[in-house]
Amino acid sequence: MIEKNIPQIDAILGDHKTSLGEYYAGYRNHVYRMVNFCFAQRELSETDRSKIKIAGSFHDIGIWSGKTFDYLPPSIELAREFLDRNGQSEWIEEITEMIDQHHKIRPIRTGSLAEIFRRADLMDVSLGIFRSGISKEQIQNIRKEFPNEGFHKNLLVVAGRWACRHPFRPVPVLKF
Repeated sequence: MIEKNIPQIDAILGDHKTSLGEYYAGYRNHVYRMVNFCFAQRELSETDRSKIKIAGSFHDIGIWSGKTFDYLPPSIELAREFLDRNGQSEWIEEITEMIDQHHKIRPIRTGSLAEIFRRADLMDVSLGIFRSGISKEQIQNIRKEFPNEGFHKNLLVVAGRWACRHPFRPVPVLKF
């Protein structure tokens, strides 16, 4: 079942609407796709679902708030501030891992939520080429519900600018 209305995500992203600017709709839909891809991978407790929603909301936001393609540090910092403000400091380590490792090339073998999160982002960035056990139909339904709105095109533009300015560090967010 696709979750179409997630108030927790909308509240977090609403607080950052100004920094997201014209990219708000594309990023919001990316977050919704990712979160739904996470939920489709396995049954999760309400606590784990909430952690995924928070990590999803912040995982790439540093591209716009920090105006950089080296966006993991500013994304993590915003998530930490949010968790501190909302009395969820005990989640900082796990959500930091989810954000920090979501572009890891190799699987995360800790059994943590970070691996589910990593696979979900890969599903979305690859436009469903990588499916992690989710049916092609399910991925298509999620993508249809939350259209791209230029998200991938914007990523290519931002990445291209970064690569031109930093040719020896073209993709700073990749981890092995």
